[in-house]
Amino acid sequence: MAQNLRAKIPEADTLIICDRNHEATRRFVEELDSAAGAGGRRAGVEIADTSREVAEKSEVIITVLPEPTHVKSVFWQILHPRLPDLPALSSFSSAPNRLFIDCSTIDPTSSKDIANAVHSSSPARFVDAPMSGGVVGARAATLTFMLGCPSHNGNGHGKLRKRVTPILELMGKKVVHMGSSGAGLAGKLANNYLLAISNIATAEAMNLGIKLGLDPVQLAELINESSGQCWSSKVNNPIKGISAGSPAEKDFEGGFAVGLMRKDLGLAMKAARESGAELELAKTAEGLYEHVEDSEGMKDFSVVYRWLEKRNVGGTVKR
Repeated sequence: MAQNLRAKIPEADTLIICDRNHEATRRFVEELDSAAGAGGRRAGVEIADTSREVAEKSEVIITVLPEPTHVKSVFWQILHPRLPDLPALSSFSSAPNRLFIDCSTIDPTSSKDIANAVHSSSPARFVDAPMSGGVVGARAATLTFMLGCPSHNGNGHGKLRKRVTPILELMGKKVVHMGSSGAGLAGKLANNYLLAISNIATAEAMNLGIKLGLDPVQLAELINESSGQCWSSKVNNPIKGISAGSPAEKDFEGGFAVGLMRKDLGLAMKAARESGAELELAKTAEGLYEHVEDSEGMKDFSVVYRWLEKRNVGGTVKR
């Protein structure tokens, strides 16, 4: 995402990065240096030590964090003490107000609380814009963003949506406005609940077909041309040699960790309890992901297939 931002924002703008993963930051800077070539000049990138430093220097701040507690902690650091006013600096807006775009997957209630804190403590705007598309989508700038921000014209909210959309389009191919604050996250939790279930079903279907003697490549081709096709079967298939660039090609490294899928599933279950929605398969899926995480650690969640495969005994599956 950072590479796509730096490549597409105006050359005069500066991309300021703050990441607790210093190794990832180092690799990013090295890649930019390499792209610049010998004697070349790296495009404007600055490394910040704190999230507060990023906010003080920036007009548009994009946050991506794992858990609700992380997002709350970061925004507490950003908002206390009160941020100084900021003149317009970039080409994305003529307004002097900062824009916070949170792409984290957290619960809608926490996001609304953060939005209220931002709007009440500074002349800034906050929107929730979780994303879908995985690591592959982030690299290729083909992500889908689910936007939660007011769309009516009062208080400039219509302008806010128009301001946010082109920024997100630098990192993705589609921005879907889901409604007011928190609505983007509501859409994301519904989507990721479906993903959690379809990932398990894909692993089980591939395991079943292979145990019945089918060639995995032919089986995947059949599924992906039939009614069973889904993102997990087509883009993130758990069998090596089927989905180019997928985590299965790299021993399930570098994708969406099992623990993050388990976290999102838990958030969807919490939202379901609060809204009165029935999720019949949720507890079964939650238990399975707990077992897979205990066995496989931080591997991509498609490693469910390998967990199932290890449990095969003859023509049955161990329980």
